[in-house]
Amino acid sequence: MDIDIDALRARFPALRAGVAHFDGPGGTQMPTPVIEAITNALSNPLSVRGSVAPGEINAETIVRDFRRAMADLLGAEEAGIVVGRSATQLTYDFSRVLARSWAPGDEVVVSRLDHDANIRPWIQAAERAGAVVRWADFDPATGELPVASVGAQLTDRTRLVAVTAASNLIGTRPDVPAIADLVHRAGALLYVDGVHLAAHAFVDVAALGADFFVCSPYKFFGPHHGVLAASTRLLETLRPDKLAPSTDAVPERFELGTLPYEALAGTRAAVDFLADLAPGREGARRERLRSAYAAIEVHETALRESTEEALSQLDGVTRHSRAALRTPTMLLTFDNRDAADAYHFLARSQVHAPAGSFYALEASRHLGLGAAGGLRVGLSPYNNADDIERLTTGLSAFLRS
Repeated sequence: MDIDIDALRARFPALRAGVAHFDGPGGTQMPTPVIEAITNALSNPLSVRGSVAPGEINAETIVRDFRRAMADLLGAEEAGIVVGRSATQLTYDFSRVLARSWAPGDEVVVSRLDHDANIRPWIQAAERAGAVVRWADFDPATGELPVASVGAQLTDRTRLVAVTAASNLIGTRPDVPAIADLVHRAGALLYVDGVHLAAHAFVDVAALGADFFVCSPYKFFGPHHGVLAASTRLLETLRPDKLAPSTDAVPERFELGTLPYEALAGTRAAVDFLADLAPGREGARRERLRSAYAAIEVHETALRESTEEALSQLDGVTRHSRAALRTPTMLLTFDNRDAADAYHFLARSQVHAPAGSFYALEASRHLGLGAAGGLRVGLSPYNNADDIERLTTGLSAFLRS
């Protein structure tokens, strides 16, 4: 189950700069195989997808391989993988399409735990449709989003529930399958923000009960773009705006314009890179991903626990990440000190732990932190014990300064 951390780190050119990165929730560094895949895509003939010219065939192959890789990563249907510029853009696009069927008095449920990208699009779509927005609150003392908190907001007018699979601010991983069960019993759809989860845990969209699941490859070693997974049956029922000559096939009807082929090639390589972390590297890609994520969770959990233990020895530090099940993501505040000052202090020692609310504005406010948030310490698979030592030493020096 062990990851060879030294061998892993050697494959990330950016780590040679000597920075200890705790900014994984905002985007990971990129390994050499992903960089090479992007370079190869751009170094060979490339044109609009087709089946005649070499550039057309290369583009078609890249898209096919990308969809297969993401289907393996998420346990989704290959034809249900939709490309977008970002998870935010995809959520806006689908909120507009879904809201067309809403009527005045219909209801949408959002959670205060979520990134604003899974809140504001639904609020704005609801306002245009005359629908009512209902809020599910998490417990600021524990960081937990109780299933009952979501269930209490469901009625026979609920049309959609939007919830995160893992908080990008404090790491909380709600019980999404249990939430999905209540949502579907109410006859509603469940839209899951999996951006933070997909970087840290093995994903099975069907097991989660998500009707829609969005993620961002740049959180798990890939390029900057977004991906949505849904069943082809569900996608067939939705009619987005599109150009007249563009295909009406699923999933292409949701993908506007020419796709970023080089980015898709990089994402396929990122999925393969993750799968190759599996001990033994045997079996189909989906099963290797399962093993790889198990090893990642063991590594990241051990680092998180050692970090938390070291932080507990520092006076004047409050850790807001307390849920029983959570990602290795810690939000810290300091007695009578600004988190932004800690961010700048650490940066001078090449320790990158940024401060803010990170677009989880409602969560930050619900924690009593306003828009300022705190210092976010986010671990990634390439972090090691030396990084933790540098972080905690730096914070100790900051608190003494």
